[in-house]
This record gives sequence, structure tokens and C-alpha cells, in this order.
Amino acid sequence: MDNNRKKIIVNEIQYWKENRLLPEQYCNYLLALYTEGNQPEESTKKSKQRSSKKVQVLLLLIPIFVFLLYFTELSFDLQIALKGLLMLIGIFITYYFFKKGIQFQVSLVISALMLLLLSVEITTHFYPGVLMPLYLVLFGNCGLWLLTGKKLKLLYFLISGYLGMVVLLISFFI
Repeated sequence: MDNNRKKIIVNEIQYWKENRLLPEQYCNYLLALYTEGNQPEESTKKSKQRSSKKVQVLLLLIPIFVFLLYFTELSFDLQIALKGLLMLIGIFITYYFFKKGIQFQVSLVISALMLLLLSVEITTHFYPGVLMPLYLVLFGNCGLWLLTGKKLKLLYFLISGYLGMVVLLISFFI
């Protein structure tokens, strides 16, 4: 087979691999077959660069939303809607990154913090001065962190969940 045809086939297999049209093992086998064991490493470098750029863009969105939510005088309903939207976007991005095999931890932490802020703000707005609903919401968030840490095997979520529950128990009984 001439080099031009091999190059076209290898490019097509790399496209399949990047877009997950075939399982990665199949693509690796086909690439090894058509390149005779000399698989080019350009595709892995490009996919890593793309994934790191996605994470960087996500990190740049954080200051924008912090500015919008905390340094502008928005009504309570609009703040809750923006935080809810940010939380849903974070959950969607986490799911998308998880499925694509990209670093999903940053978006997961952002989503967890937005859920915490959103639930605490709603609870303190509807139950001002009453601590029991706030404690229940905080315990619920810590429990969710524990479940997430166990399911995804993330140590920092487990530590946060346990530490949060210990601090809440101490503050509840003191």
C-alpha cells in the first residue's frame, strides 16, 4: 500500500480515536497495524492540549461568576437562578469531561461548592435565625460529598465529608 493511502487511513483512525467512534483498544490496534508499530504521538499531544485548554477556560469562568454573584446588586431570585444555572452547567461539564476521559475534578468541585452555596442561601433566606434546617442542609451536603468520594474514589471529597460532619456535630452539641 502506498504511503499516501496509509496516511489517510491513519488520520481517519486518529479521528475515530479522538471522537470515540471506536473503542480505544481497537484504534490502537489499527494504528499499530497501519503504521507498522511506529504510531505517531501527535494525536495524544493534541488531545491533551485540548483537554487542558478546556479546563483553563472553565477556570477562567469562575472569577466572572463570582463577580456577577457577589459584587453586583442582583435580586435574590436572580442570584438563585444564576447559581442554579451555574451549578447545572457545572454538573453537565463534569459529566461531559468524565465521559470523555478529561480531568473532571475541577468542574466537580465547582459544582459541589455551588450546590453548597445555593442550598445554604436558600435555607437562610426561608428560615432566618433557625439553625436546625441549616444543619440538615449542611449534613446533606456532607453526605453527598461522602457518596461522591466513595463512588468516584476521590480522597478529598471523603475527607471534606467526614470533616464537615465532625465540625457540624461539634458545633451542634456546643
